[in-house]
Amino acid sequence: MENVLRPLIVIGGSVVLTVLIGWLVDFALRRADERHHDTPLWGLLRRCRVPFHLVLCTALLRGSYGHAELARNHSQAIGRILSLVLIGSTAWLVVRIAAAIVESSYARYATVHRDPARVRRVRTQVTLIQRVVSAIVGVVAIAAMLLTFPAMQAAGTSLLASAGILGIVAGVAAQSTLGNLFAGLQIAFGDMVRIGDTVVVDGEWGTVEEITLTFLAVRTWDERRITMPVSYFTSRPFENWSRGGAQMTGTVFFHLDHSAPVHQMRDKLRDILRDCAAWDGRDWGLAVTDTTPSTMQVRALVTAKDADDVWTVRVTVREQMVQWLTEHHPYALPRITTAWAEPSPNGHGPRPLAQEMPRTGRG
Repeated sequence: MENVLRPLIVIGGSVVLTVLIGWLVDFALRRADERHHDTPLWGLLRRCRVPFHLVLCTALLRGSYGHAELARNHSQAIGRILSLVLIGSTAWLVVRIAAAIVESSYARYATVHRDPARVRRVRTQVTLIQRVVSAIVGVVAIAAMLLTFPAMQAAGTSLLASAGILGIVAGVAAQSTLGNLFAGLQIAFGDMVRIGDTVVVDGEWGTVEEITLTFLAVRTWDERRITMPVSYFTSRPFENWSRGGAQMTGTVFFHLDHSAPVHQMRDKLRDILRDCAAWDGRDWGLAVTDTTPSTMQVRALVTAKDADDVWTVRVTVREQMVQWLTEHHPYALPRITTAWAEPSPNGHGPRPLAQEMPRTGRG
């Protein structure tokens, strides 16, 4: 009877104690979350219930398994398995706690500071910090698991002796990976590019969607994803339209005839912008910027609060201005002068005749 009750008491007691302690901790976190609504940390820590229960139960079983006197012939193997589970669950718990702290810090910072650029910078930094912590914890956990095996402990001395050579070989083999790793840290803390920034890379316009320690993902305007190594942004020039603020100035060009009514176009541009919700009202203008023997170039200048809105303002101005010119001032559209070929020297052939053919302008 004692051989049956002893394992039941040890295993059952560990499970019951785990459930009881887990319930008390969860109750305390729930009460703290109710009292401090402005601090999301307590609510985020409640997500750690599963790894916390696993760590607690495994630790209790690991410490009391010897008293159960169960499967004595396999006690060493069972003890090693419990140690491996304890190490893995502890690493899982540490990663969850670190993620909760990082997310809580970012949420509080985003609530206090209203500057979108600063919020995106902090978001990029905390995301990479969280990834670094997870990688370090994972490496330490794997190393601790390996050291539980006697064969690995015996090989420790020889591994340390050859650590210099292995380090050189690994450094050469993983040069690209290590370069991306340090480039990711440089991007995070050098404030070069942030999550949510509007960038132009290799002629593609898009928004930075994700930054990791090794790659960066850009979401283009047509929903494509461009994945690039982070070392690209530390070694090559690129356009960051969100650097220093999201406000932008856009231009629309029209190629028109010299007789185009510039003053009336300026008034029409003001009317178009007044009815355009994407225009932020900061600035606008219209001026002749260049001329050719057959046309002149008219530039319309508009402003908006971000890259998406400036695109909307530009296409609206281009469409409505061309429509207005076509309906009210068709003579202002660029024209191509054509003529029949010159007559041949013997007097035969068509007579010279010049005519003008209008064409649609582009901006």
